[in-house]
Amino acid sequence: MKHHYQTMQAPHLIIIGGGFAGLELIKKLNNKPIKVTVFDKHNYFNFQPLMYQVASGGLGPDAIAYPLRKIISGMPNIAFRMAEVQRVQTERNEVMTSIGTFSYDYLCIATGAQTNFFGNAELEKYSMQLKSIPDALDLRSDILQEFEKALNEPNSQTIERALNFVVVGGGPTGVETAGALAEMKKNVLPADYTELDASKMQVHLVEAAPLVLAAMSEVSSRKAKQFLEDLGVHVQVNTSVQKYDAVTGELFLSNGTVLKTDTVIWSAGVKGKTIDGISADVITRGNRYKVDAYNKIEGLSNVFAIGDIAYMETDGAFPNGHPMVATVAQQQGRLLGKNILNMVSNKPLKPYTYLNLGSMATVGRHKAVLEVFGIKMQGYIAWLGWMFLHLMLLVGFRNRVVVFLNWVWNYVSYQRAIRIITRPFVQKQ
Repeated sequence: MKHHYQTMQAPHLIIIGGGFAGLELIKKLNNKPIKVTVFDKHNYFNFQPLMYQVASGGLGPDAIAYPLRKIISGMPNIAFRMAEVQRVQTERNEVMTSIGTFSYDYLCIATGAQTNFFGNAELEKYSMQLKSIPDALDLRSDILQEFEKALNEPNSQTIERALNFVVVGGGPTGVETAGALAEMKKNVLPADYTELDASKMQVHLVEAAPLVLAAMSEVSSRKAKQFLEDLGVHVQVNTSVQKYDAVTGELFLSNGTVLKTDTVIWSAGVKGKTIDGISADVITRGNRYKVDAYNKIEGLSNVFAIGDIAYMETDGAFPNGHPMVATVAQQQGRLLGKNILNMVSNKPLKPYTYLNLGSMATVGRHKAVLEVFGIKMQGYIAWLGWMFLHLMLLVGFRNRVVVFLNWVWNYVSYQRAIRIITRPFVQKQ
């Protein structure tokens, strides 16, 4: 039976957020007897794991983004609205947005995460981050602008400051960004900026934990650090950032080191992106909503949270909540789709348990670490595995083809394909 959004007389589900979690939930409810409205302030799904490649000029933004309207175009019971959600009124079952107020029978919050600066206002204002496509484009412009600045600077200290890049945080994003910058030093700088001494460019990775990629096994962590150092990245572990002076460009580290830099890339942590109107009593560790085994927000019978914003303690293997990764979001989205249909038809709900499929990170050409189903790989095979899995996870055939062709070009030419400043980045004052 075909369901049509406009004419449906069925329970109404509102989903806030079109990321990994929201997308899987939408797919699970396609052509089912439930009316669904999806809200997102962007009109596209953004494949975050490859954002650092946009920032380093390896891919264009259209390669990792996919229009949400295109995804739902063949889903008759699902509608999309591009809007900012301002507030939720759970006692009235209403969502207030920039385009009006909407009522729901069920609500799912899938807003994901935002960068956590741990209260450091100076770094929040002046550091670069990688949470959105505009962020990635700003960083790409900034990196290329620093190269241009260094070329026109007679003062060697200013050159040093312009060509010093500091990545804070040694998780997958930090490791991959530092590796991409090191490859730019090795390949882009000598090719495009022949008047510059490429050896003056320095890439630093600062991590507060004893190891980079702390969520992975010790063997993978140590190998990733070695790969970074082989590429010339200065890795400092057991080191945190204390403060940043944007005027002098001085970044003060806990080990007493002071780095002079114009570009601090912050990937040292994330926290949940909460919404006004949900009681502060259910916000817990990591600024996430406390949910039960069915992703229902504590104390609410018809409001769910999935993905990075959800904090679940009922999964025996993860008593302190699940990792904030895409696979958790996707699995919770799929299961919630089934559970909402079960609720509508008065069937029992199924609790969520995380099936950990593994984790991976790439540092550079032929350099990656991969852990899948207990198998640990490093180096060339891991690098091929990383590329294959990321290609398969991309939404849309065109995106896969574009990314694959870009990767082939980057591999053959040793160049980053998109070294253009289309929107100059201006630092906040």
